Amino acid sequence: MRILIAVSLLFFAQLLIAAQEGELGQDLVNPGYHEQPDWFKESFLDLGEDVAEAAAQNKRVLLYFYQDGCPYCAKLLEDNFGDARIAEKTRKHFDVIAINLWGDREVTDFNGQVTTEKKFSESLQVQYTPTLLFLNEQGKAVVRLNGYYGPAKFDVVLDYVSGKHETRMKLSAYYAQRQPATGDGKLHDEPFFLPAPLKLADNRKQSWRPLLVLFEQPNCRPCDELHQDIFQRQHVVTALSAFDVAQVNMNASAALQTPDGRTIPARQWVAELGLQYAPSMLYFDAQGKEVFRSEAWLKAFHLHTVLDYVATGAYMHQKNFQRFVQHRAEILREKGFNVDLME
Repeated sequence: MRILIAVSLLFFAQLLIAAQEGELGQDLVNPGYHEQPDWFKESFLDLGEDVAEAAAQNKRVLLYFYQDGCPYCAKLLEDNFGDARIAEKTRKHFDVIAINLWGDREVTDFNGQVTTEKKFSESLQVQYTPTLLFLNEQGKAVVRLNGYYGPAKFDVVLDYVSGKHETRMKLSAYYAQRQPATGDGKLHDEPFFLPAPLKLADNRKQSWRPLLVLFEQPNCRPCDELHQDIFQRQHVVTALSAFDVAQVNMNASAALQTPDGRTIPARQWVAELGLQYAPSMLYFDAQGKEVFRSEAWLKAFHLHTVLDYVATGAYMHQKNFQRFVQHRAEILREKGFNVDLME
């Protein structure tokens, strides 16, 4: 019995150490591991070869950056790739290659340099999981999704990239064709929003607080969730009080003053910023420089964490947002608080 207990303790100790170091022995998996579809490509991570092999089959490469225990990765695997139609379309047009954000497998990048998964992820400044890079035949990213997109939006992106529409129009224009906006329609209002017309450069000269610009659209379910749920939570509103907050209608033709002092139509600024998701949240420092952004679906825990990441200035010292998220969750759990990443 003592031998059995000792072996069990050794097994769990090895598992814990391996998870902390990002390395696992054969037949072991990290806590929170999510099973990936068996049609994902088993790659040696020589990315130049992967792109060439995909092109020879009239396919493109989709790099999927993930981490174990990521609830948004689980949603991508379950809700998006769990949809038989989306899964079949992805298999037909893409070789999907999974890259572990903290992994130590060797990667040969497009310059022929050998690195590791985590260093490769760092070089691409991957801050969210999942992050998806859709590559063309030259290995260049034609679309990058920083975070989780629901099945409907994801499906549009698949069609855009597989149809090589990037040679004719931006993704935002293609998306507008597929799912036309309803005009300037009514947005949710909040008492802490800066008044219109927005003069964001003037605001930067007058305020010591960082600036949060919230880009939204009418008839937007994630926007409804943001205002009707997340912005109703006291801890989130408290965190928002550290910011000047401006709301921009992504479809509007009305002019505004950008943080760099230009006066242009809102939708022109949106196009320049490359935004295609509502709501997107961009953060600017006291000088009007963009310092961080979130442009995908986030629940309350992660949105609150982003607010604190910027407001405390942690982004200047801890460049990896996921490290900040992990540390925050660990501290809360050590204090006995329940941490629900999807709450």
